[in-house]
Amino acid sequence: MAGLELISQHRCFGGWQRYFRHDSAEIGLPMRFSVFVPPQAEKARVPVLFYLAGLTCTEETFMIKGGAQRLAAELGLMLVAPDTSPRGAGIAGEDDNWDFGTGAGFYLDATQAPWRANYRMYSYVTEELHGLVTGELPGDAGRLGIFGHSMGGHGALVLALRNPAKFRSVSAFAPVAAPSQCPWGHKAFGNYLGPDREAWAAYDATELMRKARAPFPGGILVDQGMADGFLAEQLHPEAFEAACAQARQPLDLRRHEGYDHGYYFISTFMEDHLRFHAQRLLA
Repeated sequence: MAGLELISQHRCFGGWQRYFRHDSAEIGLPMRFSVFVPPQAEKARVPVLFYLAGLTCTEETFMIKGGAQRLAAELGLMLVAPDTSPRGAGIAGEDDNWDFGTGAGFYLDATQAPWRANYRMYSYVTEELHGLVTGELPGDAGRLGIFGHSMGGHGALVLALRNPAKFRSVSAFAPVAAPSQCPWGHKAFGNYLGPDREAWAAYDATELMRKARAPFPGGILVDQGMADGFLAEQLHPEAFEAACAQARQPLDLRRHEGYDHGYYFISTFMEDHLRFHAQRLLA
């Protein structure tokens, strides 16, 4: 496969768990991503479900902790997980904080120096990685879904809302649903995008939904743990819920008592999300 370096591969539920590295034109640095290729891909192109991970995670986190491969193999879904940011850009301070810089790309295209040269995760996922998955790999460009967790839940909602013709389905676990209203968002947006809050709105799912009109008539699924330590200060699902009501966007926001922010929560409801996407991508 041109331009793709296979780092490792592992037989998994009749398919293959693979890890790739490539030189990214969008990022300007080497990038890594992981792919679970279901057994159905040996005969035809298959639907693709992109997963965007959260702060501090890598391309490995979801594939190791999510528990998604068994059902993905049964349903015939390809799973794709990019890294969460550029790595090794050499920018002063990029490794100083866990919630900004390395591991915290926020799935946007930075406009402010020194971040704008490399921190282009929005274009990386929607254009470059999309092209690799549907060109070099056996992904079906007409059947794409996207989901994610926390910062990646924010990313999934934003990428889907900005590209409804590209992504046919979207869901999220504990997303940063209104980043313009929380400390994580203020820090990331202020540094990556500058002080203009109009620029922030382009990467805020709640603000995007307020300007929309039922962009996903088949519904959006969001799961939120009510024992999540980040819920009150950082996540604001109620703001996204209100925006969906205003936009007449069907939303299934499920609130789960006792569940926190981690992968025990995510893996508990993973089957629901995979079946949600399969219903929309395999129809």
